[in-house]
Amino acid sequence: MNRHVLSILVENQAGVLSRVTALFSRRGYNISSLSVDVTENAERSRITVVVFCDDLIIEQIKKQVEKLIDVVRVVELAPERAVFRELALIKVSANADNRPKIISIVDIFRANVIDVASETVTIEITGDQSKIAAFVALMEDYGIKEIVRTGLTGLCRGNNPMRKHKDVD
Repeated sequence: MNRHVLSILVENQAGVLSRVTALFSRRGYNISSLSVDVTENAERSRITVVVFCDDLIIEQIKKQVEKLIDVVRVVELAPERAVFRELALIKVSANADNRPKIISIVDIFRANVIDVASETVTIEITGDQSKIAAFVALMEDYGIKEIVRTGLTGLCRGNNPMRKHKDVD
C-alpha cells in the first residue's frame, strides 16, 4: 500500500467534511491525516486527506469523492510536484540545566519556543513529517509531556493553483 495525498476543493457548506470522510469509512479505509480550512475564497474550503491504499483503489476513491455534492475538484498531490508541511506543538520537560540544550536544538531545526514555564518549554515546529519525527526523537531524551500535530497539508508547486485545473471561480 502506498501513501496518497488528496487535495479536495469543496463548497464551504455544513456537512461536506462529514460526507467526504464517510465515503472513506464506508469503504474501510482509515484516514491517516486530515486537515481542513477555508481557502483564499471564503466560499470554498480545502480538505487535505492522507490515506494508505493501493493505486487502483485511490482512483476509485477520487472518482467517488468527485461525485459528492459540494465537491468542486479533487487532485492527488504527487510528492515530486507538491510541497507538504505539518505543524507540531511539543511540550518538553525543561529545567535550568537542560533548557539551553533544548533551545540549541530548537534553533538548529528552525523551530520556535512559544511558551516557557518553570518545568517545561513548548515548541512549535513546521516541516515535512521526517523533520518533525527527527525533532521528536531528539526531544524524547528530555521527556515529552504532550504533542499535538495538525496533520499534513500541501499545495501544487509553481504556478499551478488548483482552481486553474477547472473553472471554479
